[in-house]
Amino acid sequence: MMFVSPAYAQAAAAGGGSFGALEQFLPLILIFVVFYFLLIRPQQKKMKQHKEMLGQLRRGDRVLTAGGIIGTVNKLINDTEVSVEIAEGVRVRVLRTTITEVMSKTEPVAADKAPATADKAKDDKSDAEPAADK
Repeated sequence: MMFVSPAYAQAAAAGGGSFGALEQFLPLILIFVVFYFLLIRPQQKKMKQHKEMLGQLRRGDRVLTAGGIIGTVNKLINDTEVSVEIAEGVRVRVLRTTITEVMSKTEPVAADKAPATADKAKDDKSDAEPAADK
């Protein structure tokens, strides 16, 4: 005599097949969204700011390299290289991408200020001419 009764498998609940698949992938999707906002997006923002900073480099800027060397930009050689003076008369060529920080910026070129003064002088002359006619 057998005292064990036979066990029958129960039928799976009939649910929406597509919703079940979405339900399974929902945790993975949420993890990706969290990673995007906490890791990927801030890193992209930082890279964009670094690229902007490198694009605005000019002669006379005091910079810090990735190797910890502080120097002054002597010459912008090309799109990828910069000549940096690290001591009096000592110049090294470094890749732009190794510049991690611009410690101090130089003043804009005086040529930018010259047209403004020329325009002002021109305005002064135009104001003075009608007075002479009176």
